[in-house]
Amino acid sequence: MQRLAQRLRCVRNAMPVSPDQGTTAGGTTVTITGTNLGGATAVSFGSKSATSITNVSPTQLTAISPSGTGTVAVTVTTSGGTSNPEPFFYTGPPLVVSVSPDAGQFSGGNTVTITGLNLATASAVDFGPNAGTITGVSDSEITVTVPTASGVGTVPITVVTAGGSADGISYSYFANPTITALDPASGPSSGGTAVTITGTELSSTEQVVIGSNAIQAGGPSAPFTVVSDTEIAAVAPPNAAGAADVIVKTPGGSFSLPGGYTYLTGPGV
Repeated sequence: MQRLAQRLRCVRNAMPVSPDQGTTAGGTTVTITGTNLGGATAVSFGSKSATSITNVSPTQLTAISPSGTGTVAVTVTTSGGTSNPEPFFYTGPPLVVSVSPDAGQFSGGNTVTITGLNLATASAVDFGPNAGTITGVSDSEITVTVPTASGVGTVPITVVTAGGSADGISYSYFANPTITALDPASGPSSGGTAVTITGTELSSTEQVVIGSNAIQAGGPSAPFTVVSDTEIAAVAPPNAAGAADVIVKTPGGSFSLPGGYTYLTGPGV
C-alpha cells in the first residue's frame, strides 16, 4: 500500500525537463527535476534509454539523451514505478547559407541577417571569438547585432542551436577610412580632372563623392579605381564652382574631407 501511494505521487507530480530539446544525434545533457527520484534505475526518451544517468537525488537527476527524432516522452523509472511523461523535442542540425550584409565597421553595432534552416532554437551567434546579440529568430532567419571586433579582418560565424552548431559563412570587419590629400586639389567645374586621393583603409571603397556627385567604381563618366589601401584614382565629376566636400564610403564607415576639392570657373572673354 505504501509503495502504491509512493508510485501515485511520482506519477502525479510535474517533472520539468531542462532543456526540453536537443540534437537528433543525442548527447544532450538534461536535468530532470521532480520528487521521489532517488534510486532511479532508468530514464527513457521514448523507446530509448538515456545513455547515462548521474547526480541522482530525491528531487533531481541528470541524463544524457540518446539519438532520436520528433517529440518523445521522457519518463523516470524507480523501484516505486514510472513517472508521468514529459515531452522532449529532437531538433535537426542547423544549416547556415548566407549573412547580409557580410561586412561592416570595426566597432560593430550594426544588424545583420543570417539565413538557413533549423535556426528557430538559436541560442548563440559568434563572430570569431565574440558573441553577437540575437534580436530576432525564426526557422529560416536570425537577426543579430554584430559585436565589436578583436581586430580588422574576416572571422567565421558560428550559430549554436539545440540541434547543434553550424558555420561555413564569414563576416569581414573594416576600419574607418581617412582622406589625407587630393592631387590636384582643384579643377574646372566642367569636371574631367584626374585626381589622386590618398588616405588610409581605402581598399574596400564602395563610393566616392565629390561635391554633389557620387562617383561609382568603373562608372562611364567619372569613375574611380582603388589603387591600394592608401590610394584611389578618380575622375572629378562636373559641379558648381567653389569648395566641395570629398567623401569616401566603405563597409567600415565614411570619411568626409570638407572643402577638399575646389571647382574653378573657366575664363570668359
